[in-house]
Amino acid sequence: QVQLVESGGGLVQAGGSLRLSCAASGSMFSITVMGWYRQAPGKQRDLVATITRGGIRNYADSVKGRFTISRDNAKNTVYLQMNSLKPEDTAVYYCNADGYTGSWNNYWGQGTQVTVSS
Repeated sequence: QVQLVESGGGLVQAGGSLRLSCAASGSMFSITVMGWYRQAPGKQRDLVATITRGGIRNYADSVKGRFTISRDNAKNTVYLQMNSLKPEDTAVYYCNADGYTGSWNNYWGQGTQVTVSS
């Protein structure tokens, strides 16, 4: 089993910045793709950004140029640097990972709230 623990959410004014972190832990696991998704009230959960173990990144169009995803493979941690935040970025942000613990599974964190005030 792989556990994902997020941190770094909070309240920020429009134009501000936040940095989210997500650390993976567990026994005898290997993580490939890690990413961030978000879900605003009444809306579906959408992709924000993903990054492979080799560093290939993918972003939603709505965050390109403002958000940067990175990871530390030695620490099994993924980060999301969010700059120039907008009120429409307000959502619960979830960490996601594909992990191997004898079989491949997809894992989710518990979510962290990001609120951007106008």
